Amino acid sequence: MLLAVNIGNTNMRFAVFQDQKETITWTINSKPYRTEDELFAKFSSMYRPFGIDGSEITDIVIGSVVPALTISVQNALMKIHGFEPMIVDRNTPSPVKHSSNQMGTDLYANAIAAHGGSYKGKKIVIDFGTALTFLGIDEQGQVGGVVIAPGINTALKSLVGETAQLPEIELIRPQSVLGMNTEACMQSGMVYGYLSMIEGMIDRINQEVGEKCFVISTGGLGGVYAPLTNKIDTDDRLHTIKGLKLLYEMNR
Repeated sequence: MLLAVNIGNTNMRFAVFQDQKETITWTINSKPYRTEDELFAKFSSMYRPFGIDGSEITDIVIGSVVPALTISVQNALMKIHGFEPMIVDRNTPSPVKHSSNQMGTDLYANAIAAHGGSYKGKKIVIDFGTALTFLGIDEQGQVGGVVIAPGINTALKSLVGETAQLPEIELIRPQSVLGMNTEACMQSGMVYGYLSMIEGMIDRINQEVGEKCFVISTGGLGGVYAPLTNKIDTDDRLHTIKGLKLLYEMNR
């Protein structure tokens, strides 16, 4: 079985691919950063709740946008499983082409999964992570570019943290755009405000590339926003980690 690990700024997502149909996945907070020994202790017991026999994991791939954690996670998993996990990044060979020396591994994996999937034509991948990103890729696997904006939870935490009277809220669809209490007002801003930006950005990218792109959303909040618009064609919370799996299969 293959274990894929996507180390993000907020969470580390783990996915065990048991076969072509079944995937078991879970997340662990990335912060606070832990030492290699702490990670070893935490990882040693993480399989049991999901009914996974750790001895059956024969392959591991790691993608990371947190350099401070990459090697510690790799070494902790190597202690547990007895072999060295593969670390992939934007320079790992694949059919996807890009000219950036700054592209994050998560964006590269998103491009891999979009190009390697069954989606036709030009694609846009929207990743609802710590940052909100839009990646454009064409039929030949050429990355056309990326947009980076503050992530929704990141913006919400900043809004609450920098104001005296605004409370923590649940990110759910309010009953109306114009709110009548503080919570509803904030929900409208965070849900409909961001949704308007997302729809507008999709339109702008489509206009720039001269084609209606197929739009994929992923990340923790994709499932909140995708049902609210007809501009997102599919939501796949495992899209990024599927890209890491494809990268591993191309280079093992």
